[in-house]
Amino acid sequence: MDPVTGPDVDETLSTDLQRTLSLSDPLTTPPPSPSLPSPLDDCLDVDPLQELAVRGSWRSILDKVSRARKLSLLKTPHEHLVYLSFNVLSLLKLRRFSDAASDLSSLLSPSSPDADPFDDPRYRYETYPDVYPGRSGSMVPFALRWIHALLPQHLGRRSETLDRLYLLLDLVRRKAWKSREVSVLSSIVANHFAHREFDVCVALIGDLLRLRPSDPVLLSRLGYVQTQMGDLEGARDTFARVEALSADVNLVSRNRAVIRVVEKEFTEAVREYEVCVERDPSDVVAINNKALCLMYSRDLSGAIKVLEGALERVPTEALNETVVVNLCSMYELAHVNHSDIKKSLGNWIAKVAPDDFDSSCTRL
Repeated sequence: MDPVTGPDVDETLSTDLQRTLSLSDPLTTPPPSPSLPSPLDDCLDVDPLQELAVRGSWRSILDKVSRARKLSLLKTPHEHLVYLSFNVLSLLKLRRFSDAASDLSSLLSPSSPDADPFDDPRYRYETYPDVYPGRSGSMVPFALRWIHALLPQHLGRRSETLDRLYLLLDLVRRKAWKSREVSVLSSIVANHFAHREFDVCVALIGDLLRLRPSDPVLLSRLGYVQTQMGDLEGARDTFARVEALSADVNLVSRNRAVIRVVEKEFTEAVREYEVCVERDPSDVVAINNKALCLMYSRDLSGAIKVLEGALERVPTEALNETVVVNLCSMYELAHVNHSDIKKSLGNWIAKVAPDDFDSSCTRL
């Protein structure tokens, strides 16, 4: 069931369907993807790869990298690393996890579990003074380090991913990479939250807040965790701090709605989400959660109309797996011929979705 309301919201729903319907929130949303590698000024032009990545054309990236390798277009060590980064990231996005791990393993040096697997003279600028005069340090794109940490979980080894994320956190702290520290910590929080390890989440969000004490998004995450722990008063206090700090009125309204959902006041929650959508018609978190609250209020047809309308009006923002899973689950509740309806939805998705969209979310 969704992470806010628990499994007892509506006993008319089957247990399997309850598990698939999910409320969008700042923590169950997947953590940010590894950022695209930043090329040097003298690196082979990667603008076309970056443009393809923004469009989600990951298969085209694989084709371009393969062509560059076959034609020996990559001349310097850094060019090889940047193109390998795009290749591995594309494989990860396409859920070809074993291929991504294999490609990445060609880069790694044997090391002890606590050592930096990328700490190899081959990947340092000073090893090639004729190619990189006056430069020193590692040329390994940070994206590769992040992918190296994330991959084991996709291969069924979550503990290994956690170990690598914490080692990566140690590295960015030693290097004083503050923005990267926030990104890595956020990924670790999301990982623990997904496994309902809420005490760890609170401690880690505390670390984040020490870096950004007045960040309303971080405070909202803390409040959300507090609702999951049953600390409703603590969540109210935290959300009140957000309201005092934030100019993002939709964030404030969504936080109010979370409290309403926990209290099973779904009609009031719908009103809060409606205000968000009126301000910003592309606020997909509010759209998705409004639909779920309508469903919990036994207005299943209204809930379906909300999600269908979003896919029609703002397809770029609304076409994500959470929305589609919820819509397909609602179809299963509302229609005897739900397979035909979901097949039509799947055909439309196949025409407009990026390469990395997980079509299995239609549950066909």
